[in-house]
Amino acid sequence: MADGGEGTVETLVESLNGKFVDLKVTGPLGNKVVSRFGIIGKETAVIEMSAASGLWMVPKDARNPLETTTYGTGELIKKALEMGCSKIIVGIGGSATNDAGMGMAHALGVRFYDSNKNLLGFGGKELIKINKIDAGSLNPMVNSAKFEIACDVDNPLFGPNGAAYVYGPQKGADNKMVQLLDEGLRNFSRVVKRSIGKDISSIKGAGAAGGLGAGLIAFLNASTKPGAEIIIEATELERKMKGADLVITGEGAMDSQTFSGKSSYGVAMLAKKLGIPVITINGSKNFNISDIDKEKLKLFSGNFSTVNKPMSLEEAVKNGRFLLGEAVGELISFFLATRLKQSRQ
Repeated sequence: MADGGEGTVETLVESLNGKFVDLKVTGPLGNKVVSRFGIIGKETAVIEMSAASGLWMVPKDARNPLETTTYGTGELIKKALEMGCSKIIVGIGGSATNDAGMGMAHALGVRFYDSNKNLLGFGGKELIKINKIDAGSLNPMVNSAKFEIACDVDNPLFGPNGAAYVYGPQKGADNKMVQLLDEGLRNFSRVVKRSIGKDISSIKGAGAAGGLGAGLIAFLNASTKPGAEIIIEATELERKMKGADLVITGEGAMDSQTFSGKSSYGVAMLAKKLGIPVITINGSKNFNISDIDKEKLKLFSGNFSTVNKPMSLEEAVKNGRFLLGEAVGELISFFLATRLKQSRQ
């Protein structure tokens, strides 16, 4: 399973017998990187922005959302259009960027100018300088395609819950940079409304991936949908799940965001519909029960971590396969013993 972030392309391509397309694109730091996207069926492309503009591609000491760009994501979209894809699903988790999709749009022909009519470059630092947006040169193939954003968060573009304040620090932004980026996102929103007539200021999910959600909506007329929902439908999970006695799901770190629509939550919602108990096995469990809606908590029969003693992240990752096997073995043994006891009563 996946929810729009890393693993989305692999999940859909392998589940639906699709194919991968490899190509060189511009990475988040402006250097050339080898990336890929997937094609399922004849005309549907599946793109992960993290494959071209992901945080994992940037060393910790080089992380700076004032400089990183989504240009490579735009290049992936352009290639998919050139290959005749009429539906493009874009997963927008795990970004290294905070440029509101400015780089992506640039790769597809949109041009951004400052108050002196100078063409602007790349990175979140350019957002505050935008005075005019010219979408007249937008790649015409965009008009013949439908774009769907696979998104697992509902953050707005700017403000306390927006892209810069919530996600900027993990991308290398200090407090001063966060404030600058937030002002830039506000400016981007104002100029988009003035230049192309779209109000993106309060759209849920617009702040995902450093505002890439907003850029896709503004320039490609994309619609948003929970990533887990897209995967569940595409893989026909409901049909495959029917008749199961137990569902096991999970993620790297189960936290408060899990209950906002990530893959394990989507699986649990479906399992509830089918009347099947759900257990999650996670790399870590990091949330306070008192902070989570009780009805959402009831979706899960139990939530467990593979970490069975104090250990470093490096140790947990290194021994991940063994720890996961241990956790699953213990839980299945417990589940079967419980079922046996119930059958004897």
